Amino acid sequence: MWSKIVPYIPSWVTLFQAGLALIFPLLIYYINTSIYSLVGSKGANSKQPADRPKDDKDHADQQQEPGSKITGDYDADLKSIQEAIGENSDVHFREFMVKKFHARSVLIFIEGMQDEELINKQVLQVLMFEGQQEQPERISKSFIKESLMPLTQISEVADMENLHELTLLGHTVLIIEGMKEALLVGSPNGSVRSVNEPTSEALLRGPRIGFTEVLSENTSMLRRQGLNKSLEIKKFQVGSRIKKDLVIAYIKDIVNPELLQEVNHRISKIDMDFLPESGYVEQLIEDNYLSPFQQAHNTERPDRVMSALLEGRVAILLDGTPFALIVPVTFSMLLQSPEDYYERWIPGTLLRVLRFCGAFIALMGPALYISFISFHPGLIPTKLVISIIETRQGVPFPSVIEVMILEISIEILREAGIRLPKPIGPAMGIVGGLVIGDAAVNAGIVSPFLVIVVSVTAISSFSIPSYSAGITLRLLRFAGMLFAAILGMFGTVLFFLLICIHMTKLKSFGVPYITPFSPIRLNDWKDLFIRAPLTLMKRRPVMMKTQQNKRRS
Repeated sequence: MWSKIVPYIPSWVTLFQAGLALIFPLLIYYINTSIYSLVGSKGANSKQPADRPKDDKDHADQQQEPGSKITGDYDADLKSIQEAIGENSDVHFREFMVKKFHARSVLIFIEGMQDEELINKQVLQVLMFEGQQEQPERISKSFIKESLMPLTQISEVADMENLHELTLLGHTVLIIEGMKEALLVGSPNGSVRSVNEPTSEALLRGPRIGFTEVLSENTSMLRRQGLNKSLEIKKFQVGSRIKKDLVIAYIKDIVNPELLQEVNHRISKIDMDFLPESGYVEQLIEDNYLSPFQQAHNTERPDRVMSALLEGRVAILLDGTPFALIVPVTFSMLLQSPEDYYERWIPGTLLRVLRFCGAFIALMGPALYISFISFHPGLIPTKLVISIIETRQGVPFPSVIEVMILEISIEILREAGIRLPKPIGPAMGIVGGLVIGDAAVNAGIVSPFLVIVVSVTAISSFSIPSYSAGITLRLLRFAGMLFAAILGMFGTVLFFLLICIHMTKLKSFGVPYITPFSPIRLNDWKDLFIRAPLTLMKRRPVMMKTQQNKRRS
């Protein structure tokens, strides 16, 4: 009896692989649980001390005396503001006489942060040369604002501390002898980049306009998309040491109130010295910072932001960066391009299917190669496997080392092409790839077939519209190669299942990350693999739980 059973018992290699296949998920689960518990305990322990200084600071602010006021004594006020400004050489004080009141005055501004032509014509020229001289006691802020200076933006400041902060923010300050308020004339208006086509999201068909680094210009671009009375833009100030303006944009009669409340809550909890770019905001408000997948979509295109708002999403724009954030985000959204909707639905569907295929190849291509070549060559057609074996003659390394050598070389070339000057970068990437690939094949380090696999994988990663999503797949690709090198096809399938499990558990502001795959929402499949005709897309995504489900014609 045993003689009949023994031939069917797997070899020790197969049993070892099966054991690893069972141990790996448990090991990863316990490591993940341990990390979350460790991070959670640290967060709980550090939360109270982190909040305590804030409370102490608020208590100290309550005990401090209120900031000194502007007195109207020209010499004293000028001395106070000069002492507050300190040794900032870019802050200029332009003193002159106001002809109408025969009163001393000073303009305080930061070099390069004001419209000089506006200040010269509408402030200095008006105050120094126009009007008949009157008694100083008739000086009044209302008369200056309403009858003297033809400016659209003019406001008052009475507190010296606020005046100091506003000056350093780039406002032009006017102090007139005898007035107990300073005037802010105009608005900060330094040199800015002109509106150009987005570099990270190039399209063949679509608007050629992208966000700039000026927040007011970006919000005006959203307004210029078309008349929309429901579009609301709410402003926040972020940064505890260096303050910057941040706004959230949404359509008030479409957006889910719970989503809007959650976005407001997370932004109000941001506590950092300085936020130079929207990437800081993205990392501080995301649901799971241990996940390799992005949970907020960044874009330079106003048309894409407006389309997202009409689906019930919320946009976050930060001053000083051309990249806006869109929340919540799903994985399928990262593979969509605005051009899908500008073209007819048939070519749009074809392009989208190609992107999904490219994303799969970019993630799994090298892992499948290692699995087939090292563990399961019997699954490859005979003529093809003979051809591959011939090309691998003389290669001293196993397949995983081969793939690592080429993949790391490609990634270094890609990074070098980005960092090099624009005239040199593309040429360096092409020439470097050709030279390294040809030299590696001729030296017998890698096989020609592998060069084809790695090249197709690299090209597939370029087909993903979102650069951040491409980085994620490139990172996970190396993990997939390690799984395949240890467990073969078992490891490749296990790696893919682990990715699917993680994405199933992941959420972005309460929305499942792989919706409408899981949970299944058939109505949203009209805009998944197939971009249905616009006449059939009459409802907004069900996953967004919008106030108005139907799209108005």
